[in-house]
Amino acid sequence: MEIIKTMEGKQERPLSKYEQALSKYALNISDEEVRNAVRKLIAEKVHENDTPEVKTFLMGSVELTTLKTTDSEESVLAFTERVNQFDEAYPQLPHVATICVYPCFAKTVSETLEVEGVEVACVSGSFPSSQALIEVKVAETALAIKDGATEIDIVMPVGKFLSGDYEGVADEIGELKEVCGDVKMKVILETGCLKTAANIKKASLLAMYAGADYIKTSTGKLEPAATPEAAYVMCQAIKEYYEETGIQIGFKPAGGLNSVMDALIYYTIVKEVLGEKWLTNQWLRLGTSRLANLLLSEVTGEETKFF
Repeated sequence: MEIIKTMEGKQERPLSKYEQALSKYALNISDEEVRNAVRKLIAEKVHENDTPEVKTFLMGSVELTTLKTTDSEESVLAFTERVNQFDEAYPQLPHVATICVYPCFAKTVSETLEVEGVEVACVSGSFPSSQALIEVKVAETALAIKDGATEIDIVMPVGKFLSGDYEGVADEIGELKEVCGDVKMKVILETGCLKTAANIKKASLLAMYAGADYIKTSTGKLEPAATPEAAYVMCQAIKEYYEETGIQIGFKPAGGLNSVMDALIYYTIVKEVLGEKWLTNQWLRLGTSRLANLLLSEVTGEETKFF
């Protein structure tokens, strides 16, 4: 068992299993190096992916999301019906990957959705703050799954992470993954609150070791939300984790995806850092409420507001 020592060499406490896991990775990464690497990657590679084929693929990776205070049974029902109608209106195009809603609408979506292959995702665990008793988070997650959620998005307890309680962070994620079982669980890091590349990498690795099936940048409720720099660091962490464990983890940028170019930048980062194996709508997701219409307009060649 590894031991933490003081400056004087005195023995303190044993490293937790999560600290031992983190010790296998290079965590002392420079924000400036990340910025430079991302700037270079965007300048040299994004134009290669600015094609109708990539935009069509990205439509199939969209997690069509409605997480508004004003959501209602009626609005979510209409939202879901648009996905049903899209499949009929554009049979040559891929349908969206997921409809993402609050847990109270899981039943509405699961009972209304007719398109095979579209997942029902619910944000859970006291989204977006993650500030609730673990018993409340467990109950909300279990109820969402009972009502038809096929994927769960939770928020990492950011306050615990920033105060250094890594074991508490990982234990909470692990407990919610136990509730999910075979249902895929995405862990939102809220990277805008983590500030540094080193923190983002550490949080990414903690989430994966604790049971995340995907890691996700942001809730979209705080600024800054997703950034190319955060995405780059998270993808590097996914790559290194895969090389260490052989376990493939998905990636989802969310929040602030306002243009087709934003989507192409995230696609390029995944392609260059993680490779072709991640370029499917199983492993790359885009969390957004506005991007689907923009992609559809580009693919069809005319301004379209379908969703």
